[in-house]
Amino acid sequence: MATEVVPDAPRLRAGRRERALAQMRAHDLDMLVLGRQANIRYVTGAPQLWIAGTRPFGPMCVVVGGSGDIYLNSTDDEGVPDEIGRDHLYGLAWNPMTLIEVLKNIDGAATARRVGTDAITPTFARLLPEAFPNAELVDGELAMRAARRIKTPDEIAAMGPALRIAEGGLAAALAALRPGAHERALAAAMFEAMTAGGVSTPATQDGAWVTSRERPWRRADSGEVAPGDLVAFGAGALADGYVGEVGRTWPAGGEADGPARRLYERSEALYGKMLAACRPGAHTDELLAAYDAAGEPLPRMPIAHGLGLGFDPPVVSPALSAAGDDRLEAGMVLALSGYVWEQGVGTVFRRDTVHITDDGVDILTTAPSWGPA
Repeated sequence: MATEVVPDAPRLRAGRRERALAQMRAHDLDMLVLGRQANIRYVTGAPQLWIAGTRPFGPMCVVVGGSGDIYLNSTDDEGVPDEIGRDHLYGLAWNPMTLIEVLKNIDGAATARRVGTDAITPTFARLLPEAFPNAELVDGELAMRAARRIKTPDEIAAMGPALRIAEGGLAAALAALRPGAHERALAAAMFEAMTAGGVSTPATQDGAWVTSRERPWRRADSGEVAPGDLVAFGAGALADGYVGEVGRTWPAGGEADGPARRLYERSEALYGKMLAACRPGAHTDELLAAYDAAGEPLPRMPIAHGLGLGFDPPVVSPALSAAGDDRLEAGMVLALSGYVWEQGVGTVFRRDTVHITDDGVDILTTAPSWGPA
């Protein structure tokens, strides 16, 4: 069955583009040269080829601040919105000078004063001044981060398919959980269900792990589920460019004994305090402080990160707690993660995708929060 490649919905891409242009004005950018896949899709609405790993920077998209014109590197117009005409498409070239000649011919390139790029390499740091001879090259990723950190209502709706598929993968993995199963088989069940749901590009590759009873927040050495083990599941799906994540811990054998039940209760208490910290104007360090308020030690890994077209700011972790005055705002979407551990029992891990609103926090994931009682 063939699947037609179509651009993002008109209202979705228009809302994102308005935010990007507003941030160009706020950062005094005449032009924005983009090479990062998520940024290109954000401003164009054209689906991008997903690849594993990183890719080198190249001038794959140019946004003109004054006119709002967009120039896109594409070999054809499949999936390209109508407002980006064929005369604004340019082909792939192995010779970087060919791309520089394209940029030179964009209206306004010769007179631009400030040009932002979302990344740079030594080659293009040397060549881009030839395309923009009167411009100062500056960090354009700051403008894109500011635009992307706040989601439009249409973006919130667009995240729904990724969330539902991630939750379907989680449900399939939970159904396969039993003593004697290997964590690789549980992850395979998750990814198989997500693929059947239409997504073959998971946001993470480590879908299931047996939590260690001896080392905090670590995985057990064997990888095979034993009776009474607490098994953590992290499902993430990339659908229509957007990422949705959900994580839960389930006891092998279907029942939580007394110590495990108390650990779940501690997890619920911690998570309640983390959710209470998710309000507009709150400093991101309040999410870290929720652990102290709940009497739980902080894990070494991030406890929250932004979601959208890939991963967006902020990233909240103990290592970054002193990295500036970063505050939560209405419209942010976070993957919120809680970890509690007990010697001899293991870890209870919970992750939800949450939307910060003017009135507080809206939990977008719907999976049950507990393992079976």
